Amino acid sequence: MLIIEGVVGVGKSSLMNILVEEGFVSFPEPVLDNPILGKFYDDRKRYAFPLQVFFLAKRFEHLKAAAKVPNAVMDRSIYGDGIFAAMHKESGTMEPEEFGVYDALYHTMIDEVRKPDLLVYLQVSVDVAIKRIQKRGRDFEQAVERSYWEKLNEKYEDFFNTYDQSPILMINVDHLDFEANEDDRAYILLRIQEAFEAMKADQTA
Repeated sequence: MLIIEGVVGVGKSSLMNILVEEGFVSFPEPVLDNPILGKFYDDRKRYAFPLQVFFLAKRFEHLKAAAKVPNAVMDRSIYGDGIFAAMHKESGTMEPEEFGVYDALYHTMIDEVRKPDLLVYLQVSVDVAIKRIQKRGRDFEQAVERSYWEKLNEKYEDFFNTYDQSPILMINVDHLDFEANEDDRAYILLRIQEAFEAMKADQTA
């Protein structure tokens, strides 16, 4: 099981689709068919809690299914869900009581699901992430203030720089366009292949 992580706009879904072409089975993040996401960007305080519970439930469902499939790939982790929820509590868009309910569900679920064999964390600067968000053109993302993306990037960096739940591969993608550039795509796939080979070598040593 491989999980791709990174902030909004970094290219998680694009990399997942590339890996599908390499034989992986995808479990995509429920964004396009999410009935709450657009409402959340219009009224964060009202919809932060139900949105995060929705994502958590879908993530749990995907993790249980992915554990039964060889070469599964997901485009966000349950750990990323926890980052978003903690950020909402800190900013006041999620009430402490709501976060308490969420946190109890979160810790129950992570104890019940399989950890990834490899987590690929795509690092990106805020400026590049915003450019990619603008290029993608989802209406509900366009009006989000820069400070929100800055805080999200900061929280992601803090969390994944100390992540220890599984092997992790960190790749800075500021100057990579693995969706359109064949050399960049080959580079990303090589890094992932090398990470898996190193893991196998450690297991047989």
